[in-house]
Amino acid sequence: MKIYKTLLVVALVAVSGWLGFWVGEQRLKLSFTNWKPGAVLNQQPILTGKAPNIDFSLFWTVWDTVNEKYVDKQDLDPKKMLDGAISGMVASIGDPYTMYLPLVQNKATKEQLGGSFEGVGMELGYVNKQLAVMSPVDGSPAQKAGVKAGDLILRIRDEAKKVDKLTVGMAADEAVNYIRGDKGSTVYITFSREGVDKPFEIPLTRDTIIVKTVTVKYLDIGGGKKVPLVSLTRFGDRTRDEWQTAVTDILTQCGENFSGCRGVVLDLRNNPGGYLEMAVYVAGEFLDYGKLVVTQQSGDGTKIDNTVDRNGSLLKVPLSVLINGGSASAAEILSGALQDYKRATLVGVKSFGKGSVQSPIDLPDGSGLHVTVAKWLRPSGKWIDKIGIMPDVVVKPSDSASASANWQDDPQLAKAVAVLK
Repeated sequence: MKIYKTLLVVALVAVSGWLGFWVGEQRLKLSFTNWKPGAVLNQQPILTGKAPNIDFSLFWTVWDTVNEKYVDKQDLDPKKMLDGAISGMVASIGDPYTMYLPLVQNKATKEQLGGSFEGVGMELGYVNKQLAVMSPVDGSPAQKAGVKAGDLILRIRDEAKKVDKLTVGMAADEAVNYIRGDKGSTVYITFSREGVDKPFEIPLTRDTIIVKTVTVKYLDIGGGKKVPLVSLTRFGDRTRDEWQTAVTDILTQCGENFSGCRGVVLDLRNNPGGYLEMAVYVAGEFLDYGKLVVTQQSGDGTKIDNTVDRNGSLLKVPLSVLINGGSASAAEILSGALQDYKRATLVGVKSFGKGSVQSPIDLPDGSGLHVTVAKWLRPSGKWIDKIGIMPDVVVKPSDSASASANWQDDPQLAKAVAVLK
């Protein structure tokens, strides 16, 4: 495992906050209410005000005025105010992918890429604007307790966290914060279910939830043939091992010379990205050793070529790739390289269009900073930022496809199978 990883994660939430600046003028020694010794403010040399020709007096005038005059002193949290100042400063650059992540957001980002978190294992969404369970994670406390897809979530209660909230008008990320918690702790959730007369409450004991980034299932296409459908949801810490497991299973199921299968469908729909290195690794399953996958171009024009450095097991297998507007960043690196070499047929609709590389930096207090450090270019030399990748075969999705158990009711997937040769 490489110590340094290049991050290409799509920012799906806008960075907000008032415009602030790095604190300076030697006011690091200011005593903040509830500020603990050794906190990040006292540990970061960068916070000593090194920016030339910048007068920080306005910052401190506003800070002091708010602390002196604001009516409800209980609302004044120095750490939140500092987070807001830093967030605003970074947001003022105008790059949506260069962002400051306070502790909680940084932890959530790491959990997403790590593929594990402590909670009850429910994918949340909405049914007629009401918070609902889209699907419980296999083997999770929610699934074991009988929670079902389509259950409406009416109330969240956690005595230890002093939370007792009705979910009317509640945002999904707010609900996630209430539902997640330490392993072994309990959250009480009130559900309603179609066919059940009254709402019911289920106590759910939190556990470590593992969410796979790679899954494979086999589509029966008749004539004794099948097609492996490989769904790759993001490029995270577990992707390499999960990918190897999936490929081993495919080779076993499809038999010698791949005689039992027509080809492979790789589903990158709604894959928001992840680690660049993982995209290059997966590309190596289908592209020959030494092939250029992606080029990183820094601000000074320096270029770094990322090439295939292994011998894949599916180099000659027919391949089609599904993409849509949620396919971004590392997913576009992979699909773009496969398209440039005419190694796969891309099916679906145009991808998101994110062509920049971010370096993740962990700060001493647990917060994080993602800084855009380079552009990435396809093997053809094209930069797809704000443009996206156009599939070879454009197929619009069906509104009813996700509700059907029959893969043939998904027109994009059906076409991806049909184009395999």
